Amino acid sequence: MISIQTDDFDPSAEYASLRDSGSGTGAIATFTGLVRDHGDQQGVTGLYLEHYPGMTEQVIAGLIDEASKRWDVRKARVIHRVGQLSLNDQIVFVGVCSAHRSGAFAACEYIMDALKTSAPFWKKELAESGEHWVEQKETDLARTKTWK
Repeated sequence: MISIQTDDFDPSAEYASLRDSGSGTGAIATFTGLVRDHGDQQGVTGLYLEHYPGMTEQVIAGLIDEASKRWDVRKARVIHRVGQLSLNDQIVFVGVCSAHRSGAFAACEYIMDALKTSAPFWKKELAESGEHWVEQKETDLARTKTWK
C-alpha cells in the first residue's frame, strides 16, 4: 500500500498493520526518515516537498514490485509526506514483511534507496538564509546503483 500525504503518520499503527500479513511472515523491517538540519545550507529550518501525483505512486508501486521479485515480500507499506515540514517531522515510512529477516532488511533498504533517486519528488530546503531546491546527491545515486 502506498500513501502520499500531508498528514503525519503513526509508525506503531503501520507496524501493527504489517503484522497482519499472514502466518508465513517471520520478519518485519521498517524505516522512518525524519527532517534534519543537515542540508546543503546552514541553519535548515524545514523542508517543502512536491511530487508528481499519479506518477509518484506508479513509480513506488514499481519499486515494491521489483523488491517482491528479488525477495520474499509478503506485504509492503510506503508513506511519503509532501508539503511543508519542520525539523524532526517524520517524512517517510517504509515497512516490509518477509518470511526471513534477510529478505525484510534487504527489501526495505532497496525500496528506500531507490525511492530517493527514482520517485518524482522535489525537495526545497528552507533555511534562515533563504530557500533552495535540493539536487540529488551522488551518494544516493551510488547506493541505488549497488542494487542493479
